[in-house]
Amino acid sequence: MHTTRSQRWRDRRSRWVPAASEIDARRLAVDVIDAHRVASPFVRTHHYAASMPVTRLSVGLFADGAGGRSELVGVCVFSHPVNDASVPKNAGLKNPRAACDLGRLVVLDSQGGNAESFLVARAFRLLRREKPEILSVISYADPVRRTDADGQVFMPGHVGGLYAVMAARYVGRSSPRTDLILPDGRPISSRALSKIRNAECGQRYAIDDLLRAGAPSPQLGEDRAMWLTGLQRAGLLLRRRHPGCHAYVFPLTRAARHAAARIPDHPYPKLDRSLTDGDVTALPLLGGAA
Repeated sequence: MHTTRSQRWRDRRSRWVPAASEIDARRLAVDVIDAHRVASPFVRTHHYAASMPVTRLSVGLFADGAGGRSELVGVCVFSHPVNDASVPKNAGLKNPRAACDLGRLVVLDSQGGNAESFLVARAFRLLRREKPEILSVISYADPVRRTDADGQVFMPGHVGGLYAVMAARYVGRSSPRTDLILPDGRPISSRALSKIRNAECGQRYAIDDLLRAGAPSPQLGEDRAMWLTGLQRAGLLLRRRHPGCHAYVFPLTRAARHAAARIPDHPYPKLDRSLTDGDVTALPLLGGAA
């Protein structure tokens, strides 16, 4: 075991339940849900990133609620890979469309310690049924501890203990990068920054996120890249080096397992909860760039 607790979420804050606590599977159901009307509001409300990736399939975990109604208590989002190169590098598959990312996984603190594995295992089955072209799932564990403007921890960092328990292949780390951090401690995704710089579809939501954080509105005709640079100069966006996320692969078919076998795997990384800042991966730091 990597930890005796299981991470949960509520209102963008991490919560913890005993890993040994168990769900009552008879009171739970897992099904495909609408990404925009159902999954996105849940993820934006509860996940620390408060954002929704470009989605290929969303799956919900439902529990018995008040008055006999089902209540959404968890969401698993399968999203487009962070970049096309990550698929052959991590999963060994040549076609980028043959893999997806486990872009978001959010389970409320009302559920027992094994709720995540219950949801993910059934979500994989639904993914194969709904998107048979997807052969592997790549998942990343962000090990960097994050705090808000008041110094309160909202994301303690993790090394992928759930993925290890589910026997995923650990293939090392993603490449180190430099994040732009909002005043509330949240990093802005590279995809959101690209949408703003290149005036792509979806840039409005990314800009609105910055406006809510206190950024001045870009002027009419102002170059968006220059606007972002100005926010950095003003101190609204802080640059922070990130060591790279831990990368895991779930091959879903025999062909995917053969392809993944060509990629070297490594021992699972360990968690060091004594660390109070930065990367919470226990030394030695295992694995190279993924």
